[in-house]
Amino acid sequence: MEFNVGDLVTRNSYGNDVVFKIAKIDGDIVILKGINMRLIADAAFEDLKMYDNEDVEDEKSFLDRLETTVSLDRNDYFYLPGKILHIDSDPEYLSRCLDYYKKINIWAMGINEREDKIADHIIEWLKEYKPNIVVITGHDAYNKRKGDVDDISAYKSSLYFANAVKKAREYESSHEKLIIIAGACGSYYEELIKAGANFASSPKRINIHALDPAIVAAKMSLSNINKDIDLKDILERTKYGKDGIGGIITKGTMYVGYPR
Repeated sequence: MEFNVGDLVTRNSYGNDVVFKIAKIDGDIVILKGINMRLIADAAFEDLKMYDNEDVEDEKSFLDRLETTVSLDRNDYFYLPGKILHIDSDPEYLSRCLDYYKKINIWAMGINEREDKIADHIIEWLKEYKPNIVVITGHDAYNKRKGDVDDISAYKSSLYFANAVKKAREYESSHEKLIIIAGACGSYYEELIKAGANFASSPKRINIHALDPAIVAAKMSLSNINKDIDLKDILERTKYGKDGIGGIITKGTMYVGYPR
């Protein structure tokens, strides 16, 4: 079978569990990008199977579930949600996240930047946009051939994410004045939390959904600034729950006013 850039495929060696788009063909190697997972991979042609199902994975049911993210009493009260700065190395995933924020009426600024460059610029972006919440994401992966699970050098981008989190904490040390959500697929969760993130991926070193960081950011934006968040409820709204993202209990970022 002939494969071309843009085709949707799965990998036989992984039980055809994730749907990819062919991003590039480099000789005998095919570079793959997850349709819904923040995942970049490569494969040989013989490992690929064409995917022709329009309903990619169980995506529709997951997206339908996200419609329940917003539940506000708009009869008597008015709301000032927290502002989001979303920094993402992947322009396609960034666009999807910004569309999601727009759909639920949350102010968000999106910046596309490589993982290894985020720490160099994050303080200037925080000063310029003054967000309540910052998302630091893109692509990552743990490679057991490069080291143990607690060796940050064995991760593709976790060190870059951790450095960016530390820089953000130089700007604002309070976990309640600046909510930080960091990481991507398979990131070094414990190290990102130690660096100063409120939320991070990935406790079980699994892949996360392209929208997972945005889902957490949106819930923090729409959570009352005077109340502790329901941490379990927020994590359960993501694709894989506590296996994919974990965090600490803090207060929300939304002010509530009366009368409307």
